[in-house]
Amino acid sequence: MDHVIIIGGSFAGLAAALQHGRARRNVIVLDTGLQRNRFAGRSHGVLGHDDKRPSEILAAARQQLARYPAIRMVNARADSISGTIDNFSVLTSDGETLSARRLILSYGVVDQMPEVPGFAENWGTSVIPCPYCDGFEVADQHWGLVWSSPQSMNQVRLFHDWTDNLTVFADGHDITPDMRADLTGRQVPVVDGRITGIARHGSHGATIKIDTGPDVAVDILFAHPRTKPSASLHESLGLATVNTPTGIALKTDERRETSMPGIYAAGDLANPGIPSVTTATWQGAMAGIFAQQSMLG
Repeated sequence: MDHVIIIGGSFAGLAAALQHGRARRNVIVLDTGLQRNRFAGRSHGVLGHDDKRPSEILAAARQQLARYPAIRMVNARADSISGTIDNFSVLTSDGETLSARRLILSYGVVDQMPEVPGFAENWGTSVIPCPYCDGFEVADQHWGLVWSSPQSMNQVRLFHDWTDNLTVFADGHDITPDMRADLTGRQVPVVDGRITGIARHGSHGATIKIDTGPDVAVDILFAHPRTKPSASLHESLGLATVNTPTGIALKTDERRETSMPGIYAAGDLANPGIPSVTTATWQGAMAGIFAQQSMLG
């Protein structure tokens, strides 16, 4: 029996594995190689790795982990989990049954793309979700924001640190009169109607097609589609979740432990706040440390 099985080998999972490898605890990392930010050309705001490709950072991390004999990387999907603390079993897509005393869930989430032509094709390039990740590179340019809920007003206020040239696309959502008045006071125009298509022009830039009016061109379009966990293992386990503005996240305590003893969670799967490589990494490290400490005799 291994000490820990980590399901998901992106930033959170690898950070957790590092802690166990250095503590000489046997750990298996299951990963399918489909990390959420694979659509992004560059990763920004990551200390020591700013402006590197996400795949480059992950490749370097895996190379560094290879020197720890206690870490075993397995390219497979976890199909099911059974058992309880100190005796978990994981069945993989290869038909292998693995056993461990602890589990760390870090299989992340996937963005649910709307059925708008051009949205998915431009995701990560001219359609992006995070100003902290890419705002600096397009500062002072014309930004567009797809309104998704009253929470979008917070984005409008936030974006003013990067640009004063912003257009809001209602996309069929109701924007209350007081919020419209606030937007007018900030000189932020609102384009009503539904978005029917997005066409890219240049390395950054998008032309937004509207069903009730002419096309509108912006340099970058921010959107916040809903997310869902990339696997349903937490559902079969009955783990507690919390609602977020864009989806659900696994509920954890201050030690990153879920509602089931012995199962920990980290990364976007368990982050109801602002997802990023940095937060995924520290959450993974904490999950790894606390899981290791829970096994001390």
